[in-house]
Amino acid sequence: MLPPAGVRERVRAVHGGAALPELLRRYDGWAGRYEQDVAALEYRAPHLAAASLAFAFPAPPAGARVLDVGCGTGLVARELQRRGFGCLHGVDGSAGMLERARGTGLYRQLQRCVLGREPLPGPAEHYDAVTVVGALGEGQVPCSALPELLRVTKPGGFLCLTTRSNPSNLRYKAELEAALQRLEQQGAWQKVLAQEVERWERATEEEESVQGTGYISGVVYIYRKCPVPPLEEG
Repeated sequence: MLPPAGVRERVRAVHGGAALPELLRRYDGWAGRYEQDVAALEYRAPHLAAASLAFAFPAPPAGARVLDVGCGTGLVARELQRRGFGCLHGVDGSAGMLERARGTGLYRQLQRCVLGREPLPGPAEHYDAVTVVGALGEGQVPCSALPELLRVTKPGGFLCLTTRSNPSNLRYKAELEAALQRLEQQGAWQKVLAQEVERWERATEEEESVQGTGYISGVVYIYRKCPVPPLEEG
């Protein structure tokens, strides 16, 4: 079953063939309806990403500094907080989305940043974990931004990334996975997890659904930046 017509139309209107400045303007306008619409889509990426990061994290997360890239209205922050992460920073290219995220009170810092066009607003090796959930896709954050995510991550820190596997995103996904593999081969990070999830969210177009289920699939990736610190002797 496809989501309600109004939701389908808004999603198409936001993402339909827009250059980045226009896409960000559309996100500004969508901010007020965003959470209702993603709920109608049964969008599971924030929950799945936060659960995966919490599972991989080797220590109590309360003091871990996490950067939520493409934070939107704060959906990932809510899921991270439920799992004990308490020091959250966020960046997004949409001022409207940032305004909504600020209203949650979950972030210690929020800043506007269009990743891929400008560097992240943080020093090198500053974060224990970096998340990019829902922003790695066709027309959004380019694969060339991966080194910038690594730059702000501490050695031994984690990067939690997601992308969709629907037909219209397969070219981007292939480019992303090639870039992920190159960085692994270069010794920049180690792969911890790559989990394909069938029921990622409800499809907005029939031809996008997984084997006619009405859902599209997606992937959660967890990487750990090298060098990984040695285990402490007990």
